Amino acid sequence: MNLRSLSLFSFPFIALCFTVANAATFNIRNNCPYTVWAAAVPGGGRQLGRGGTWNLNVNVGTTGARLLQCQAYGAPPNTLAEFALNQYNNLDFFDISLVDGFNVPMEFSPTSGSCSRGIRCVADIIGQCPNELKAPGGCNNPCTVYKTDQYCCNSGSCSATDFSRFFKKRCPDAYSYPKDDQTSTFTCPGGTNYRVVFCP
Repeated sequence: MNLRSLSLFSFPFIALCFTVANAATFNIRNNCPYTVWAAAVPGGGRQLGRGGTWNLNVNVGTTGARLLQCQAYGAPPNTLAEFALNQYNNLDFFDISLVDGFNVPMEFSPTSGSCSRGIRCVADIIGQCPNELKAPGGCNNPCTVYKTDQYCCNSGSCSATDFSRFFKKRCPDAYSYPKDDQTSTFTCPGGTNYRVVFCP
């Protein structure tokens, strides 16, 4: 069995440090033919074998507390699922981000309430990755490789590049660079439950 280790092939499941006013349940499932580590920041991760599932209950008042048992963040490239529950206008904000690169195809979808718009990133990014961004088991984002303001947006002013357009063309719903907000952030009413599927 191909084990995608936390150090090179982690999937960080990000719990942003915002106060949660409505509880939510996240059903996480691994449909990949290999083991995946689902990880939380801050926190660690949980190993999910093929077909493995994990229900994560995010309680009222959670502020990015430790959710899991592992002690490391992992190293890029990582496909990220990010969320902030019950924020402005009592909305949940969620996204898939390739800002740390790509290593596992994913779906992130609401499963309750009136919200029905899910997002996916399932393209063969690893197989089509530009030579400059190739990494063992994944495809790096250019910020990881070049560490320049052009790609990392450290000064707050940057725009799409040929590399970010490579990611955006294959996964239009996902963040392709740090300022890619307008086409990459999605909302549902607070209190919505969600599903995250690896290799949907």
